Amino acid sequence: IAPRRDGGAARPAVPEDAVRYRLFAAAAAEGARQRALLRRCAETVLVRFAPLLAAYVWQRQPFRLRCVPGETPAHIGGTTLFGDNVEDEWFIVYLVREITREFPGLAAMIDDNDGEFLLIEAADFLPKWLNPENSENRVFFYKGELHIIPLSETPEQDCDLSAPCPTIPQALRLLSARSEEFLAAEPIRAAVYKRIDGYPEKIQASLHRAHCYLPAGIVAVLRQRPSLVAAAVQAFYLRDPADLRPCRRPFRTFPADQRVMALVTFTRCLYAQLVQQKFVPDRRSGYTLPAPSDPQYRAYELGMKLAHGFEILCSKSSEVAPDAKRNVLSGPLWERFLRSLKEKDYFKGELEGSAKYLELLHMAEDHFQQSVAVPENSVEVSPGDEILTLLQTISIDLKEFEKEATCLPPEDDDSWLDITPDALDQMLKETRNESLPLANEEEQNYDLETVAESMKAFVSKVSTHEGAEMPWSSDESHVTFDVDSFTKALDRILGADSEELDSDDLDEEEEFDLSDGDDEDLDAGNQRQDQKVSPNELIGSLKSYMSEMDRELAQTNVGKSFTTQKRGVSIGGPDSEAEDAELAPVDVDMNLVANLLDSYSAQAGLAGPTSNILQSMGVYLPENTDHTGLSSRAAQ
Repeated sequence: IAPRRDGGAARPAVPEDAVRYRLFAAAAAEGARQRALLRRCAETVLVRFAPLLAAYVWQRQPFRLRCVPGETPAHIGGTTLFGDNVEDEWFIVYLVREITREFPGLAAMIDDNDGEFLLIEAADFLPKWLNPENSENRVFFYKGELHIIPLSETPEQDCDLSAPCPTIPQALRLLSARSEEFLAAEPIRAAVYKRIDGYPEKIQASLHRAHCYLPAGIVAVLRQRPSLVAAAVQAFYLRDPADLRPCRRPFRTFPADQRVMALVTFTRCLYAQLVQQKFVPDRRSGYTLPAPSDPQYRAYELGMKLAHGFEILCSKSSEVAPDAKRNVLSGPLWERFLRSLKEKDYFKGELEGSAKYLELLHMAEDHFQQSVAVPENSVEVSPGDEILTLLQTISIDLKEFEKEATCLPPEDDDSWLDITPDALDQMLKETRNESLPLANEEEQNYDLETVAESMKAFVSKVSTHEGAEMPWSSDESHVTFDVDSFTKALDRILGADSEELDSDDLDEEEEFDLSDGDDEDLDAGNQRQDQKVSPNELIGSLKSYMSEMDRELAQTNVGKSFTTQKRGVSIGGPDSEAEDAELAPVDVDMNLVANLLDSYSAQAGLAGPTSNILQSMGVYLPENTDHTGLSSRAAQ
């Protein structure tokens, strides 16, 4: 339970891998009347969006709306576990946005265990005042658009970063009265909307259809409840040794002797989880596989894994009686639901009673039973209980299944599982909204001066405990120079008083026997320190120290590791020429670029500090196609 920053009651935290959505009535109403309106609104929303929801396969839990009257204010909402498929979360973001567009009287909040994840998606464009500590109850979807309530209600007021977060009733009153003032900036909205762009067309693109050699009972169950494929994949994917005990003997519920070929619809996430796991079945189970070179090996393997998942689910059931399942496919709510599907052309012109029509109808019934017709206080039935109930209520026609197996539609291509390095780079750059460089290196103009200038701009930025800002940051405020603070800093460097010395300095003094002459020098030095020194004198003194240090280093081999600037011919004689060569200034840009290129070459094509920093500033280096040092090529 997390305390509320606005002084209200504590609210439950969102579980990991889950998204919470809450829809409030923007206009205030009486308690009982408001709850009745919200309850009817929840039913209307689910019926209105039934064509989208019926065709969707959820990873863990479906999208559900329930009336929550206990909190203030009352609202409708729910929490959905999305597991490993984060696309479920963003599909819900799309749904919530469309709900507020279709029902302008509703304002929606959505978050997960990371907090306001919509702001995380648009982190590069957020105003400076907005941070995790003051963002609560400020981010809403209202009338189909993203809104952010600022710290001050009027833009001309100064932002007080310590201002408390508004309560939900306060935020709703502001939205209903002046929503146009709180519309999020266009770059913020564009970043969030880009993440949900493509829906609802992306629903079909996220599905994968594959041939599976399955027991006839599983084929019959999936025709009635297609969404159970997700529960079966999760049961297999997250199995432990105890779960596999029922699979070390002939299967009790789904024996291997009555298997047929069938077309099963997965999401891409579920299909990848099933395919990528290596698993050898127990010989006692009866599930044998052909040779890996066999054309149907993949179908046999997928069917074997899926059958193990269904058997694990049934082994955990509580043997529910056939009449325990409530008949919900009747009544006015189901009729409204079915009428809405027909009005939205959900059945795509299929003749009533045809195979395709029945398949779509079973998907709609599945969604209705899972999301629409579930009582608010009911206990969720386990997938294993539902499977056993279906097996006792449906008929299994093995000959019909074998006949259909002879003319199955082709399965989808799964080449999307294999991603090349170039494709991965393109995906990363598209995520960063960056344009790709030309494919031919010879056609690219790599300006090494840009590399040096970008790095110097990065280093010159002032960093804080929250991290360093990249040069393209919108914060272009200049750094102010405080002369007094700079003078005090030089005082501490060039001559500190005795009381400012630390314990190490005192220990060092005690180790030496200072002579009287040294004491006199120290007294004279202290007298000079007591005198007022101007900043210009201090800076000149510091430069003389640095010049003397350069002369000392010139006698060592340290300077030989740096590239120096080329000078013109000296007219002061051979001695001055030698001195100029020794004290020639270091070519900072050349040394910077050379070191960067050496570091980039050492990465051997992998991610590293040089490529990460330069790419974040929009600078891309070519691949090192030869074995010569990049730094020597830069010098040339």
